[in-house]
Amino acid sequence: MRIPHETYSFRMSKLIYITSTSLDGCVEDDTGAFDWVNPDQVHAFITELVRPIGTYLYGRRLYETMAYFDAPVIEDYPPEHRDFARVWQKAEKIVFSRTLAGATRRNTRVERDFNLEVVRKLKRESEHDINIGGAELAGLALEADLVDECHLFLNPIVVGGGKPAFRAALRRNLELLETRRFSTGVIHVRYRIRGVTP
Repeated sequence: MRIPHETYSFRMSKLIYITSTSLDGCVEDDTGAFDWVNPDQVHAFITELVRPIGTYLYGRRLYETMAYFDAPVIEDYPPEHRDFARVWQKAEKIVFSRTLAGATRRNTRVERDFNLEVVRKLKRESEHDINIGGAELAGLALEADLVDECHLFLNPIVVGGGKPAFRAALRRNLELLETRRFSTGVIHVRYRIRGVTP
């Protein structure tokens, strides 16, 4: 049976920025710490959020933090970490670093420079959504209008300064798509960024 041409559709993958922040908009405090982030009740939600992700884009520091989830045996992990680890291990990771000697984990490759054209090509060709992690990389992609959505987990704390989730000079219009409140006081907000370039 021939399918009419108009029924075909093409879905470009989304580039998604997911981060936890303080109420004053910091992903780290002024000592570089983020131990104030409250993961209670959030792990399972985040696991479902990232389940459709096929590729993660990281800088070296965040990648080394997330590599905790790449252990070959995950039975010793806390129960709330195990499902996330299984999901995370399956996805491709691209690490942008000039100091990392090479990939030491599965499904990982290292790129020396963060190339916006490579990200655009990846969005066009990927069959799955893409996560960009870390405020610095996300800032570059946001400035280039490549980020489609932001998912923020707002923690009920004011840290008084540190690394911001968004660059100070960045200005974009957002559309609120979804919110969820956790009893711990954490609030998840999902925004679509208007005017994103394919």
